[in-house]
Amino acid sequence: MRGFDPFLNFAVGGLLIIGTLLVYAATKSWYASAGLDPQYYMKRHIINIVIGILLALGTTVIDYRLLRAYTPIVWGLAVLGLIVVLVPGVGSTVNGARAWISLPGGFQIQPAELAKIAIIIGLSMILSERGHGKDEPTHKDVMRALGISAIPIGLILLQPDMGTVFIISASVVAMIAVSGAPSRWVAGLLIVALLGGFVAVKVGVLSQYQVKRLQSFVDPTADPQSSGYQLRQSRITVGSGGLVGKGLFNGPQTNGRFVPEQQTDFIFTVAGEELGFLGSGFILLLFLIILIRAFGIARKTQDPFGRMVCVGVIAWFAFQVFENIGMTMGLMPMTGVPLPFMSYGGSSMFANMIGVGLLQNIHARQRG
Repeated sequence: MRGFDPFLNFAVGGLLIIGTLLVYAATKSWYASAGLDPQYYMKRHIINIVIGILLALGTTVIDYRLLRAYTPIVWGLAVLGLIVVLVPGVGSTVNGARAWISLPGGFQIQPAELAKIAIIIGLSMILSERGHGKDEPTHKDVMRALGISAIPIGLILLQPDMGTVFIISASVVAMIAVSGAPSRWVAGLLIVALLGGFVAVKVGVLSQYQVKRLQSFVDPTADPQSSGYQLRQSRITVGSGGLVGKGLFNGPQTNGRFVPEQQTDFIFTVAGEELGFLGSGFILLLFLIILIRAFGIARKTQDPFGRMVCVGVIAWFAFQVFENIGMTMGLMPMTGVPLPFMSYGGSSMFANMIGVGLLQNIHARQRG
């Protein structure tokens, strides 16, 4: 514990506390009006946090450098989970994506969230290897890295879960760019991503609800009864808070349940309405602290493997925060990704806390 970064812990702890209050604010009136336990979601959210903290602590027990030996196992289990979720009768479909495996007690696990960890560790192992006096990965190393990324990304596309694909792709590109690989690899990957998105829309790879989400991003009136409605209500809710907000638990938009999925993907709308610009700005400040401390850990560590893991986690957190908050304000297409450390959802919480555990593990051993 003495080797952990206290500022990182403070920022993560602050987001966990605020997120718990916002999840409760988003669901208590809804459940109470239905004659159910208004604390139902808050209690489950706290359980997810406790499990996530235990996973984070467990991640710090073993020296992160030993993860190299277990990387094939971690990657294999992640791919297996992504295959199992696609099996009819096993995987559960929510909002058009077969991405969850139901567990006893009403809980669900989303293998794609945990696959983020496996891909980051796998790429770090390959891109950090140095042989024959080379200071940068070879073309063969980059091809191997792309190969171990392509399989889980392809399986996630079959669900389909485009939001997670975007996040993983951002981490892959960032890690290859920082590894010292030739810049043409990064440029080529960005071009392939743009062309792939265009082709996916044209040939019908995307499902109808995903196409409507993209259309609503360009024109909110394109799907007025579904994604367009959600985007308009999201903007109204965020903007209605003004400078200081309506007060915690006092948001009329939130209590009226005008924004669907508010406790998960649209949790930031609760902050915008009830905590206002100042409260939302404080949340962004906490995320900024996490990224700054993670950058500091990456800069100080002398181990290439640890540095690559940090870069992967940084890109993951940064892009997911930008994607989620941008989505609530109409700056990004709606992709259904949760806000790290704040949204309700076990799999996302577990993966995020494991990511923090990796950062603290590297920080504690960066002088070793």
